[in-house]
Amino acid sequence: MNVVVLHGVLSRPPEERALPSGDRLIAYEVTIRTDGAPAESVPVCWLDPPARASSLERGTEVVVTGRVRRRFFRAGGATASRTEVVATAVVPASQRKRAAAAVAAAAESLVSPG
Repeated sequence: MNVVVLHGVLSRPPEERALPSGDRLIAYEVTIRTDGAPAESVPVCWLDPPARASSLERGTEVVVTGRVRRRFFRAGGATASRTEVVATAVVPASQRKRAAAAVAAAAESLVSPG
């Protein structure tokens, strides 16, 4: 089972990219602050997101659901890796009903995978 739910703040503006396949990708950086612990920055990518995905601004509090992925690539003649969250939803936390629905869908996948 690979399910992630994050609640944090966008620490930079979304970056939109067109992939060679023609698909769209939006990349976010989400900063999570936990009481008493240092802030943690989590890279998030969203493949073929809705149009509104690129309108989120730096500083927006968001809820992200998705899965963790570690990908490997060649960089400078060496193999490197990156761990990131592949989003199924990125919702402004202020939109409580949509955020709750995204979290409920993620929780449901824990009960009935597939």
